[in-house]
Amino acid sequence: MNRLKAVAPRVLTVLRYLLIVVVVGFAVYYLVAQWAAIEAALRLISWQSFVLSFVLVLVGLGCGTMSWVAVLNGLGPRVPVLRGAQVLLVGQLGKYVPGSVWSYVMQMELGRQYGILRPRVLVTALYAAGIGVVSSLLLGALALPVVIQGHTELIWLFLLLPIGLVCLHPRVMTYLASFVLRLFRRPPLEHQVTFLVVGKAVGWSLLAYVAYGLHLWVLVNSLVDPDFGTLILLTGAVSLGFTVGLIAFMFPSGFGVREAILIGAMALLLTVPQATAVSLISRAMFTAADLLAAGIAMLFVFIWRRRLERETVTYLREEIAYEHPEKVAAAPKAEHE
Repeated sequence: MNRLKAVAPRVLTVLRYLLIVVVVGFAVYYLVAQWAAIEAALRLISWQSFVLSFVLVLVGLGCGTMSWVAVLNGLGPRVPVLRGAQVLLVGQLGKYVPGSVWSYVMQMELGRQYGILRPRVLVTALYAAGIGVVSSLLLGALALPVVIQGHTELIWLFLLLPIGLVCLHPRVMTYLASFVLRLFRRPPLEHQVTFLVVGKAVGWSLLAYVAYGLHLWVLVNSLVDPDFGTLILLTGAVSLGFTVGLIAFMFPSGFGVREAILIGAMALLLTVPQATAVSLISRAMFTAADLLAAGIAMLFVFIWRRRLERETVTYLREEIAYEHPEKVAAAPKAEHE
C-alpha cells in the first residue's frame, strides 16, 4: 500500500505530460491537415500584413491570459503570473481535441501539479469563459448587420448578455464560486470578489477581442482598403465568432462555426473565395499562436524556475492558510505549549 502511494504521484506526472503530448499532436495535425489550403491563401496576403496580423493574435492571447489570471487571483492567494499563464496556455491546447472539455481537464491537472486546487482552476476557467462571452457579446453587437442579414438564428445569443452581466456582479460571482467549491467539498470563499477583479478581467478580455479584430482587419486591408467602420464590424464578427465557437464545443476549437461568421462579415468587402481564404489564414494563425504561446510560457517558466519555486512555496503556504485557517491559528499555541 505504501509503495502504491509512493508510485502514484510519479504515474500522475507521466500521465499529465502524456496528455500534453497528445493534445499538442492534435493541434499540429490540425495545422498540417489544412496546410494545402492555407498555402494557397497565403499568396494573396503581403508578408508585412501577415507578420503584423500574427503579432496582433499574440497580443490578444496575452490579454486573454491576463484576464484569466485576474480571475484566478481574485478567488484566492496570488499565483505568479508566469505560472498561471503556463496553466492556461498549455492547458487550452486541449480545445483541439474533439470535445473541448479536455481544455478544462488539462488546466485542472496542470494547476494541481503546481499546487493550485482543481476546483479553483475549474471555477476560474468557467468564469473566464463567461467573462469572454459577455465581452464578446458586447463587441458582437457591432456585427448585428451581419447577423440580421445572414445569421438570424444567432440573435438569441444576445439573450445571454443580461444573464452574464448579472453573474459578473461580485456578490453573485462570489456565491456561484463558493457553490462550486462546496460541490467539491472545499470551503467557500472567505472574501467577496471585488469590482476591481471583475473590472480587470473584463477589461483585459475586451482588449483581447479588439486585438483579434485588428488582426482580421489587417488581413482584409491587404486585399482591399477597408475604413474604420469595417474595423468595428470585423471586431464584432470576431468576438461573436468566438462565442459561437465556444458553444459548438463538439468541434475542435469551434472549427467551421467561427469561420461562417467571419466569412459572412468579410463577404461585404471581399469575394466569397477571398473571404474563405482569409478565414483559413486567420485560423492557422490562431493555431500557430496557441502552440507558440504555450512554448514561450514553458520556456520562461524553465528560465525562471528558481524564482518561481520560491514564489510557489510562498503560494502553497498561503493556500494552506486559506484552506485550513484553524491550523494556522493553532500553530502559535502549539509552539508555546
